[in-house]
Amino acid sequence: MTIDFPLILFLLVFGSGLLWLLDALFLAPSRRKTLQGLQQEFPRWQEEGSPDSQRFSEQAAQSAREPVITEYARSFFPVLLFVFVLRSFVVEPFQIPSSSMVPTLEVGDYILVNKYTYGLRLPVLRTKVLDLNEPQRGDVMVFFPPHMNDTYFIKRVVGLPGDRVAYRNKQLFINGEAVAFEPLPGGVSASPRYRLASETLGDAEHLRQIDMLAPNLNFEVVVKPGHYFMMGDNRDNSSDSRIWGQVPEKDIVGKAFAVWMHWQSFTSLPSFDRVGRIE
Repeated sequence: MTIDFPLILFLLVFGSGLLWLLDALFLAPSRRKTLQGLQQEFPRWQEEGSPDSQRFSEQAAQSAREPVITEYARSFFPVLLFVFVLRSFVVEPFQIPSSSMVPTLEVGDYILVNKYTYGLRLPVLRTKVLDLNEPQRGDVMVFFPPHMNDTYFIKRVVGLPGDRVAYRNKQLFINGEAVAFEPLPGGVSASPRYRLASETLGDAEHLRQIDMLAPNLNFEVVVKPGHYFMMGDNRDNSSDSRIWGQVPEKDIVGKAFAVWMHWQSFTSLPSFDRVGRIE
């Protein structure tokens, strides 16, 4: 079961804000009125040095005290609201769960995603309210895939709307032209069966991993209007648009732009060796 964190955060913000507002409108005035009544009824108790001054202070404090739940709501609402706005419209952290983007991103990488570069969207509803930029070939993008539309995925943008994307003998073609691709001399990856290569998509030059034992799965497709064709950099071991289809524009989350930490598991120590921009 996937936890819908944006929805949970929205409910926490809404709930704490509502409690604070209801208290301010209906309960706080009643407490102030009670305190004013005490002040008018026992004016001498308020005199400094009066034997009843401490008793009055205790009664006044009790009358003015707000409920514990309201105190928590008032304390947490500004913090929750700040986090909600920040991760909904500015930047959001993600953790890489699979090896489909190796060598660009490794399992355990913690990344930052720009939430406004492709336009501002309402959280939870995913409705775009402000157009800014469109995804470009080579962008590393976070999105909701068609087959698991409540789960974040991350892949590289390979095909734009209207593009004819083909893949033959581990070579990518866009609109009939071969994408610049060069195996790296001595570019051995984690295992001898893997090789590294440099590929240039649009303005983005990046590394991709080739599985020498994987079969050649050739295909050709035209990207539908308003959709994007996504592929992993670990192309022979990636579940992507070749399997579950193209990503509609409405399911875009944002552009991944930086790795800020690597933490393999709770039994290991966090590492900052991989900190840097995502190409």
